[in-house]
Amino acid sequence: MSEDDSGFPTDYEIAQDADLEHITDVVEPFGLTEDDLELYGDYKAKLSMDAVERLKDQRSEDSNLVLVTGMTPTPMGEGKTVTTVGLGQAFNHTGRQAMIAIREPSLGPVFGIKGGAAGGGYSQVLPMEDINLHFTGDIHALTAAHNLISAMLDAHISKGNELNIDPNNISWKRAIDMNDRALRNMVIGLGGESGGQTREASFLLTAASELMAVLALADSLEDLKERVGRIIVAYDEEGEPVTVDDIEATGAATILLRDALKPNVVQTLEGTPALVHAGPFANIAHGTNSLIADQAAFGMADWVLTEAGFGSDLGAEKFLNVVSRFGDVEPSAIVLVSSVRALKYHGKDMWPADMDELEEPDVEAVEAGLENLDKHAANLQQFGVPVVVSINRFPQDTDEEIEAVVDHCESQGIPAGVSNVFSEGGEGGVELVEKITGAVEESEADFEFLYDTEESIKSKVETVATEIYGADGVNYVDGAEDDIERMEELGLDDMPIVMSKTFHSFSDDPSKKGVPKDWTLDVREVYPSAGAGFLVVLTGDVMDLPGLPGRPAAADMDIDADGTISGLF
Repeated sequence: MSEDDSGFPTDYEIAQDADLEHITDVVEPFGLTEDDLELYGDYKAKLSMDAVERLKDQRSEDSNLVLVTGMTPTPMGEGKTVTTVGLGQAFNHTGRQAMIAIREPSLGPVFGIKGGAAGGGYSQVLPMEDINLHFTGDIHALTAAHNLISAMLDAHISKGNELNIDPNNISWKRAIDMNDRALRNMVIGLGGESGGQTREASFLLTAASELMAVLALADSLEDLKERVGRIIVAYDEEGEPVTVDDIEATGAATILLRDALKPNVVQTLEGTPALVHAGPFANIAHGTNSLIADQAAFGMADWVLTEAGFGSDLGAEKFLNVVSRFGDVEPSAIVLVSSVRALKYHGKDMWPADMDELEEPDVEAVEAGLENLDKHAANLQQFGVPVVVSINRFPQDTDEEIEAVVDHCESQGIPAGVSNVFSEGGEGGVELVEKITGAVEESEADFEFLYDTEESIKSKVETVATEIYGADGVNYVDGAEDDIERMEELGLDDMPIVMSKTFHSFSDDPSKKGVPKDWTLDVREVYPSAGAGFLVVLTGDVMDLPGLPGRPAAADMDIDADGTISGLF
């Protein structure tokens, strides 16, 4: 096995060296048989809907959900997924039955900067190349369903427009599962009458589609169909919403999503079952795997490990205020992932990030950055759930830097453990598992939401802005006040909210590190995701279709004549 510059095998090499079990053997100890699976080869499968319904009914009263989130990360991420996967392995390593439930990767980030989303090192879900590429076709199905709705909407407009749709007030974009900045803004319908209605249009990444959020929140095929039907795609000349139901696209779109609704089951390097399903953005959506996968996992194991996207100010806040509200998935404990390099990133008040400089030992910078970690921990404790800090150890971290973090957390009364799951697999997470189970056993958890959905939209926005982000208040700019009034007129003001904000900072300014003081949050737009069941509150420029960097990750990928892949990570 070859090694990278650090002397450690690459993720792909570790994955290729693994001895995978047949997926039926992986799930058999968890109460499933081959009849419960729809096989996609030997190592991938979907749970049948009959199995899902049975598993929902089998949930134990003693089941526990562990939500993995993180501090404000560097642009490279601090290892939430590898921690989630590693903890699942570690729980089983200690004799506790555990399941993992995480999001599916999107091809855009895989080929762009971020790479895959299947964990890493010795804490991966497998087969990693399949999961990071086409997998079971869920995202392709979502792309097709999204664009079917787009096609039917434009066909309606060009063939009589009986609904009197305003071509200048269409909210439904087209979708593609690839980072392609050239498709962000365009004009369609050129070529005369046969080209349809000429208008401005744009694409978004499939992961940013409301259909992805709908899929991730639906708990049955019937619920999925209902949610798809109420998605607002445009407004008519009177300003009234036009839905997927109105353009008669609900049934066909749901047909395309029928199989995509079924959770995918794979395995980790150590044979722990993992449900890898759905992947909504943690910015303009809620950023977690599917609710149906979580509910199925509860019927298979006593401990379920799941992950929220970005830092806790975005991902965990949405899980706790939105996902937990829609389904019975209140966490028993929250794991807050940190790293020495992220602490130095905030302690040095660095923007943009210099990853080479962050690898240099600097205990003072680590200590200066601890205020960011403390703010995340304090935010999460507001929900009445115990918090445990995981320090994801990298090879360059010194003992002194690690000790500074552990000592600080202990002085704050927050359990903290070092995670070595990347290099050691499940065994490297045993210390952290004991911290988590101890916190759950000692806790008198009394979970509560941060706001009531019956509060006004402004009240909900200002609660998140002040109590989570640390803002002094909120400014409503660029027509946001009109948007709020419109949501109230449409009777959509009783929904939970999804705040769209930069993940680089607690504030709406990505350059501000640590815990910014003396600032006001600017809200510039509010619009409904009626199918998903929440309002989206935009606080900055939203990138729903990223572009590729000057040298994308794809440039270093290759495949040999025998099918061996290189450069995928």
